[in-house]
Parts: sequence; structure tokens; C-alpha cells
Amino acid sequence: MSEIVSEAWRKYLIQLQSHPLRTKAITSGVLAGCSDAIAQKISGIKKLQLRRLLLIMLYGFAYAGPFGHFLHKLMDIIFKGKKDNKTIAKKVLVEQLTSSPWNNMVFMTYYGLVIEGRPWNLVRSKVRKDYPSIQLTAWKFWPIVGWVNYQYMPLQFRVLFHSFVASCWAIFLNLKARSAVIKQA
Repeated sequence: MSEIVSEAWRKYLIQLQSHPLRTKAITSGVLAGCSDAIAQKISGIKKLQLRRLLLIMLYGFAYAGPFGHFLHKLMDIIFKGKKDNKTIAKKVLVEQLTSSPWNNMVFMTYYGLVIEGRPWNLVRSKVRKDYPSIQLTAWKFWPIVGWVNYQYMPLQFRVLFHSFVASCWAIFLNLKARSAVIKQA
């Protein structure tokens, strides 16, 4: 079994080196799909909603993976690859004040409009109602993730690490979004 895992990891690293953006996009899509399957199961959905799962995977593939790829490259350019504690704190602060609020807003909007197919006015109302609590929760959780990511992860693994943790975060967001739908029904 360990030989299979070692070989898969070796091939993944080759793809990451040869095609970093594509590999990160696919990885983010797969992890987003896994998190949605888990969220569906936890929320009591009996039959897997394949359309929803594929739309979540599309979000990870088309948005989350590429966004993370370019964000981390930009952060290394802005901060010139420094890894001292002061620089890491600045990176985390910049990330938490810019991409964190943006990504939560984008996800909530995408979920409402695309996945649930709700009209804009209902999505906007839900975002206004739930966004502050989601963002405050994010600010309690993501700075720690950001610190670990910038402190310990090499640049090429930051999106993988972030996507893995984001898959857990997405379960939280999915369940929060789903619970609001159930309450409205």
C-alpha cells in the first residue's frame, strides 16, 4: 500500500513541477468535491446530489485553485520570499484583510446563485445576514492556518495545504448554507 501512495505522490510532484497551475486547480477541485460529498452526508442527504457536487468541484477547479496559486506567488513577490516572524505576520494580516473576506463573499454568492439557483435578491439578503458571522468565524480560524502555511510550507505546497484545510472549512460553509435553506423551507 505504501508503494502505491509513494508512487502517486511522486507522480503528483512531477505534475506539480511541470504544470503547477493545472495541478493546483485539479487538486482544489477534487478536494472541494470530497468536502461537498462529506457535507451532504453529514447534513442527512440520502442520495448524493451529483449536480451540486460537480458545481462545487467546478468552483474549486476554476476559482479556488487558480486564485490560491496566484495569491501565494504574489505574496512571495510582495514580501520577497522572507520567512521571518514579522514578515509572516504581515502576510497573514494582508491575506486576512483582503483574500479572506473576498473568498467568503465569492463562495456564498456562488453557492446561492449557481448551486441553489436562487434569485439575486434572496442571495444578497442571505449574504448580508450571514456574512458577518461567517467572516468573524473565519478570522478566528484562518490566521492560524495562514501562519502554519507561510511558516512551514514551501511555496509549491501552499495551495495544496490551503485546499486541504479549505475542504474542511467548506464543509462548515456548506452546512451553514444548507441549514439556512432548511429553516426557510
